[in-house]
Amino acid sequence: MAEFTLELNDDQKQVKDWLHGFAADVIRPAASEWDEREETPWPVIQEAAKVGIYSLDFYAQQFFDPTGLGIPMAMEELFWGDAGIALSIVGTGLAAVGVLANGTEEQIGTWIPQMYGDADDVKVAAFCSSEPDAGSDVASMRTRAVYDAAKDEWVLNGTKTWATNGGIANVHVVVAVVDPDIGSKGHASFIVPPDTPGLSQGQKFKKHGIRASHTAEVVLEDVRVPGHCLLGGKEKLDERLARARERAKSGGERVKNAAMATFEASRPAVGAMAVGTARAAYEVALDYAKTRSQFGRPIIDNQGIAFQLVDMRTRIDAARLLVWRASWMATTGKPFTSAEGSMSKLYASETARDVTAQAIQILGGNGFTREYPVERMHRDAAIYTIFEGTSEIQRLVIARTLSGMPIR
Repeated sequence: MAEFTLELNDDQKQVKDWLHGFAADVIRPAASEWDEREETPWPVIQEAAKVGIYSLDFYAQQFFDPTGLGIPMAMEELFWGDAGIALSIVGTGLAAVGVLANGTEEQIGTWIPQMYGDADDVKVAAFCSSEPDAGSDVASMRTRAVYDAAKDEWVLNGTKTWATNGGIANVHVVVAVVDPDIGSKGHASFIVPPDTPGLSQGQKFKKHGIRASHTAEVVLEDVRVPGHCLLGGKEKLDERLARARERAKSGGERVKNAAMATFEASRPAVGAMAVGTARAAYEVALDYAKTRSQFGRPIIDNQGIAFQLVDMRTRIDAARLLVWRASWMATTGKPFTSAEGSMSKLYASETARDVTAQAIQILGGNGFTREYPVERMHRDAAIYTIFEGTSEIQRLVIARTLSGMPIR
């Protein structure tokens, strides 16, 4: 029997150190500036591309790590640097996961390289699922895709919201309704190629946190895409819809929809992002507590401070272990019988929210100013309990999985 270990191997340690160095030397020095500017940090993305971090090859290597730890390890280190900039670097990955989860080999080979561009001409991609009236409630999605058989084209109409890189992306992956009679089971994902007429950027959001990451609405008005832009192909879609209709009639087992497949694959990675932010805030608070003196001694000598740091570190380590477990299970084909993916995202996101708040408290008035990074980290951490499934949705998924009830 193979020896059980939680220790990273030599290759993983090298990658971890490399990413940590990039985060410390390139991301962190730029964090405050791009947070204030609320703009996509193209120069930092280009630097990431030059060294090979922002590339299909890098993410493929981490994705196919046989232990499953490549992606969460990378996310933690980059988000330790800064959440807003890191999301600008990794945001394309959600669209790439959408293609990997639902596309054919030809679609994967054709579109994912176009999502990244190259070091001299970097590109980004956007995954467009949420809508003004359909966030957690994916069954309420209104964006429609209608097949024009005469031209072998799909016609898309609707408005997407909260899209990372929405409107500025080279490639958009859009989830739309193809059969409204079967709810979320009647969804499909489509590639919208560069410069496709009818796609435009709507409102760009001014956000509480992750402000270096571009978030906007995407408006689709009679957007026509070729038939080969339907992820998975029409034959596969028709078969899936036919099965879903039969199951709907008979009350049979549920069918996974296109958006849910993408989110299930990415939730542990979001948990790893949250761990990175929490760890960064904890380290600032720990250093501050060791050097800040009150009443003639470092404040870490006070149990009220020391015990907070203990709890912070314990929660961070526990969150990381949940993320690693879910990532290992996904890679090795172990089913999430207890919604372990949602567990990891739920616990890690709430850990980041709480740990960053505790860091501000330990720094006192200094923590409330922008002279120290924990204020920004706390604003950034708020998103983890919201995007890719709120904490309430994660609890619903976990509860329904434990009880055996269907997840609608």
